[in-house]
Amino acid sequence: MSSNQPRLSIGLPVYNGEKFIKEAIDSLLAQTFEDFELIISDNASTDKTEEICRAYAEQDQRICYYRNDKNIGCARNFNRVFKLSSGEYFKWAAYDDLHAPSFIKKCVEVLDQDPTIILCHSQTYFIDEEGSYLQNYNIKLKADALKPQERFHELLTKHLCYQCYGVIRASALRRIPPMGGYGNADGMLLLRLGILGRFYEIPEYLFFARSHPEQSMSMYFPNYLLFSNNGKKHSLNMLPDFYEYSVWFDSAKKGQILLPHWRIFWEYVLSIWRSPLSFYERLCCHISLHQQLKGTEYLLLKDFLIALQKLWKGWQTASIKKQQVRLAANHFKN
Repeated sequence: MSSNQPRLSIGLPVYNGEKFIKEAIDSLLAQTFEDFELIISDNASTDKTEEICRAYAEQDQRICYYRNDKNIGCARNFNRVFKLSSGEYFKWAAYDDLHAPSFIKKCVEVLDQDPTIILCHSQTYFIDEEGSYLQNYNIKLKADALKPQERFHELLTKHLCYQCYGVIRASALRRIPPMGGYGNADGMLLLRLGILGRFYEIPEYLFFARSHPEQSMSMYFPNYLLFSNNGKKHSLNMLPDFYEYSVWFDSAKKGQILLPHWRIFWEYVLSIWRSPLSFYERLCCHISLHQQLKGTEYLLLKDFLIALQKLWKGWQTASIKKQQVRLAANHFKN
């Protein structure tokens, strides 16, 4: 890599991405904006991901490939590529998505021209496994509002967090906590960024999100394409499985008793009180939180019921094991 610090760092966390990663890297290398480094962090893949990435790194000095000794979970891997970055601007890239050649150039131009914009992204449409068009992603958020409480209100709306793959001021990312290991952690990261500054959406379809069975949303949020339009009524039964998402974000949580909806609610509250807001702005954010989450209270009760079920099953399992040990001990005595 050049000794000069790149203007942009692109972080590409990946696990078993051999099917799509070549196309993803090619679409980044084809960008008309070339002053970037591409940081790939391989989360201990067991397929040909390592072989593919090392070949690309040998061909292009802008690419740095790192491999984790073990799978550290999605969130830590996302955070790792940012920690390894050095650019003024930062962008996450997924191993399966594609970008138009002008995506980065147009995003950087917006950020260069307006210091109040801290994240720039484009309109999005979905592609299938073969790269063919599926449908537009039409959720529109007014995250360019001047007031932080208005941006907070907008980013509480149900959306699919594709702004995470825009170009972000690295200085803003450093002012908020890293991505957490819980469901909706990407949405919380965007919410906290939105409190700090404005987002801008380029009115062109320059980002192409791939829909396929192996991705996390297909596994834990099978109806996510139905959330792609504003104004549609959505059933709470269609929401993601936030327990499984928590494990996906942080694999160390597998088998633990979690309260995923309580965790999300608590992180919302922390986002308000740990941000540089006035008393009035905080009050407005709390009102928005009440308005946007009204009607979902039963999800908090559901967390407790699931936790009690797990505790009961655990107690039953422990009791059976104790009984088996006791019977075995009596057998040897006799």
